[in-house]
Parts: sequence; C-alpha cells; structure tokens
Amino acid sequence: MAWSTRQLAEIAGTTIKAVRHYHEIGLLDEPARKPNGYKQYETAHLVRLLQIKRLSDLGVPLAQIATMGRADQEPDEALRVLDAELEATISRLQRVRAELAVILRHRAPADLPAGFSAVARDLADVDRSMLMIYAQVFDDDAMDALRTMMNEQPPTEADDQFQTLPADADRATRQALAERIAPLMEQQLTAYPALAEPASHSLHGPDVMESAVVQALRELYHPAQLEVLYRAHLIVTGQTDDRLDDEALVVGRGPRS
Repeated sequence: MAWSTRQLAEIAGTTIKAVRHYHEIGLLDEPARKPNGYKQYETAHLVRLLQIKRLSDLGVPLAQIATMGRADQEPDEALRVLDAELEATISRLQRVRAELAVILRHRAPADLPAGFSAVARDLADVDRSMLMIYAQVFDDDAMDALRTMMNEQPPTEADDQFQTLPADADRATRQALAERIAPLMEQQLTAYPALAEPASHSLHGPDVMESAVVQALRELYHPAQLEVLYRAHLIVTGQTDDRLDDEALVVGRGPRS
C-alpha cells in the first residue's frame, strides 16, 4: 500500500509543509509517482520521516540530522553533543531562575548585573548606571570584589552626603567631605585589591576601560562631586595638587588628573 503526502503526514503526526521541506533539504527521499503524477510513499519513507521527527523533537537541528545517517546507524556522538548543550542550557536557565528569585525578593531593578539585587534599594540612579558600565569593562575578579564590598559595607552617612552634595558647594565643604570619604576609600582598596588595580582587571584593555569609566563619571556626576572623589584619592595616596587652590577651576570644569 502507498500513501499520499497528506496521508503520510497524518500518520507521522506532522504536516504536509514539513514533509515538503524535508524533501527540499534532502532529509527525506522523493518517492515514486503514479502515472497521474501523485507521490507514492512507502514504509521506508514513513520510517525515515518518523526518525526525522523524533530527532527533531529531541532538539537535534535538521542540518545535524542530515549528517547522522539513516535509522540503522547509531547517532551516539551527535546525541552526546546535544546532551552536553542541553546540560549547559539547563544550568544557564537555573542560574537565571535563581537570579530572578533574588530580584523578586528584593524588588530590585532587573537591569543590574548579577549579584547586586540585594543592595539595589540603597543605590542612587547614578550608582546603578555605573554598575552596569563596570560590568561591561571589568573582569569577574573585579566585579566579585565590588559585589562583596557592597554587600558587606552598606552606604554610610558620607555616601549620602556625597549623593546630595550641591553643585555649588564651597571649597571647605568639598574638602571636609573628601576627608570623611578618604578613610573608607582606603579601607576598601586595602580589603579588595582588585579595586585598587582596575587597569589589570579590564576586559577590553585599560584604554577602553578608562574611556568608558571616565566619560561616565564626568557625565553622571557634577564637578563638585568629582572634585571630592579626587581630593579623597589624593588623601589616600598622600599626593597634592596645587590646582585645587583655584576656585574657578572647580566651578567651571572640575579637576583633571
């Protein structure tokens, strides 16, 4: 007994369109035709179609099915590769689910890098933006150090003062805030060495890292805040900069190292 394309597709639980596609890409041999031109599918076609359908249901790409031979050949290697790919996919999905659970528990923004959801509520918008940029330019060691630091050391009063610092804050205010921030900055750089050597932990090289981070800092923080960070850096490193005596420098452009 021979079947038409419709009958073959019905028996195999697929569609006429799928059968025709398998012919087009060489997965399924063309059957003989009746004198009237209608195709005559036989048992061998049905078995091959069922094999294709089964492997496709398992997730084997059609292009790979073509290299796996016929039903009498063992596709062990291709299936082992597929199993390894599925294992990796499952692991990735499990990590995503775990991260989603943390995001939902803390009601944190979903766009933050992994592992920062627990501290999201304490972050200002500019800090969240910087975190997203850091994740693109720093390696895992640096991001792990930053994640640990932020989870272990919640924002201080000095951090809050920095976030609310007026753009027209006078020199005494800027210097006083820098002196409050400097000890914490020094403690963080000592406890987390990866943060003290950002150039050696850049994903795309120091130049790309510096370009992205410096530009972001200049656009997200106003000159008075940038000067506070710079003054704190000078305190920690024991350096000085006579340019900070020029009030107009800060009001107009902020210091540049």
